[in-house]
Amino acid sequence: MSDSPTKSLQCLLNWCVLFQRSMAVVIRLQGLPIVAGTMDIRHFFSGLTIPDGGVHIVGGELVWIFHGMKTCWLVVHTLICGCVLKSTALSLSHDQMAACVSRVELSVSCRSLLDRDLGSRSDPLCVLLQDAGGGRWAELDRTEKIKNCQDPEFCKKLVVDYYFEKVQKLKFGVYDIDNKSFDLNDDDYLGGVECTLGQVVSSSVFTRALELKQGKPAGKGTITISAEEIKDTRVVYLEIEAQNLDKKDFLGKSDPFLEFYKQSDAGTWQLVYRSEVIKNNLNPCWRKFSVPLQTFCGGDFNKPIKVEYECIHPEKKQKKKHYKNSGIIRIKSCKIETEYSFLDYVMGGCQINFTVGVDFTASNGDPKSPDSLHYISPDGINEYLSAIWSVGSVVQDYDTDKLFPAFGFGAQVPPSWQVSHEFALNFNPSNPYCQGIQGIVDAYRQILPQIQLYGPTNFSPIINHVARFAAHSLQQGTAAQYFILLIITDGEITDLDQTRQAIVNASKLPMSIIIVGVGEADFKAMEFLDGDNGVLKSVTGEPAARDIVQFVPFRQFKNAPQEALSQMVLAEVPKQLVSYYKWQGCPPLKLPEIKAM
Repeated sequence: MSDSPTKSLQCLLNWCVLFQRSMAVVIRLQGLPIVAGTMDIRHFFSGLTIPDGGVHIVGGELVWIFHGMKTCWLVVHTLICGCVLKSTALSLSHDQMAACVSRVELSVSCRSLLDRDLGSRSDPLCVLLQDAGGGRWAELDRTEKIKNCQDPEFCKKLVVDYYFEKVQKLKFGVYDIDNKSFDLNDDDYLGGVECTLGQVVSSSVFTRALELKQGKPAGKGTITISAEEIKDTRVVYLEIEAQNLDKKDFLGKSDPFLEFYKQSDAGTWQLVYRSEVIKNNLNPCWRKFSVPLQTFCGGDFNKPIKVEYECIHPEKKQKKKHYKNSGIIRIKSCKIETEYSFLDYVMGGCQINFTVGVDFTASNGDPKSPDSLHYISPDGINEYLSAIWSVGSVVQDYDTDKLFPAFGFGAQVPPSWQVSHEFALNFNPSNPYCQGIQGIVDAYRQILPQIQLYGPTNFSPIINHVARFAAHSLQQGTAAQYFILLIITDGEITDLDQTRQAIVNASKLPMSIIIVGVGEADFKAMEFLDGDNGVLKSVTGEPAARDIVQFVPFRQFKNAPQEALSQMVLAEVPKQLVSYYKWQGCPPLKLPEIKAM
């Protein structure tokens, strides 16, 4: 390599996809030339202990296997920030970079699929892909194929790691499978849908029309997706046999198979396992099989299970006097103590309300000047807008009405031209809500030429504003609403004492505060409010009931992908939400089933 290995690799490590396989963690980096050897890579990641044989280059793609999440996350953070990893310069620890909140399994069914086969119906299969950046999609999982069916209910669940702090873009594609090839390029496409995992988990049932391409419906086809958190890593193993089954075929014996169903919260029966078909056999013994306990019964041993042998008529027992059974399955009951998770609250109906506060003090500079932090570049962006998009794009999936209040502080506003520290960006104090994140962006752009940047930098008014809404929600005594306040500022805070008291008060409420510092100012006061070096206290010595503030300087993410900022500042929100409702003794609005052991 003509340049130094470190410099060359920095230019080439343009994106990464993270996978987890059993106990190992795999990072796959694409865009690397084959000439980048293992020693070059080791040099680039100096400071890490690399497992022997952990680095492979296959077809221009680097596959790096780690045997621990901590080391893996260090590398991911390095790639995101675009900097060379040095052990002395590393500021992000594994504890700061939260691992996945949970794993969820997705149940998929379709209705009214297109019929692509001549003489029979389609044989559908559903594949799950995740956005890998640059218009590329990486396959995560796929269901089984179901023969001759236009209304399939797929048995195999699609498992995906869930991260609250990320926008996880998914694509579900349904194909008509007519061969044994794993490649789907030679199979007929029956339609698909794109969505985010956040949209799925925040909906009790997620149903969308299938499209052959954007704007072109796939006939009347629809897809329905439901999510269930995987909380139990146990697996149930069963070996089933039957004796003396009825002969159902005219010219031969029966071809029996076995199906298990579990009962959903709505009382409907959901297929969880279908065995193989044993041809021409009245005394079948099916292969020993395993099903995750969560899939089998939701982790609840007391939940009803329905077992069906299709070869036996449902009225058989009534018609045959000496009929006994076709096999017995016994499940012993037990009790499991359950702690509610973040997804329990979200799937139970908890709404996450997002509010934005923007610093319009004069220290930002004249918005018309390219040196100003409020200057909107020719590509329509600045650090304020980047922060709003990054955080808002994640949180918006958890608010059904998509109406977000947005405020400014530290500016002189018309018509009185008095300094205000709590003015609505849309100039409507009685209805400060903006429609979606784009609505906040539009309001921000429109207000810039209509106000006079001034000062000082006071946080407490806007914190107290959101706290009033959170206090009202608290009076309801339910886990119905949680509030996230994003404050974007360029400098030192002026009302530090009042802000400390406001945060201490807010720590008793269903509320989290995120502060993003833009520009190159000294943010020591913000780091103090963060409380990472000890419990934040008010001037009178009252400690915060819990840590609700997360501060990050935007300059650390200036050259990183947009999603890097949100991953950092939102990673702690699930823990903050759960700890608050646990402290208050508030269960989810819709209780998950009590587990049995």
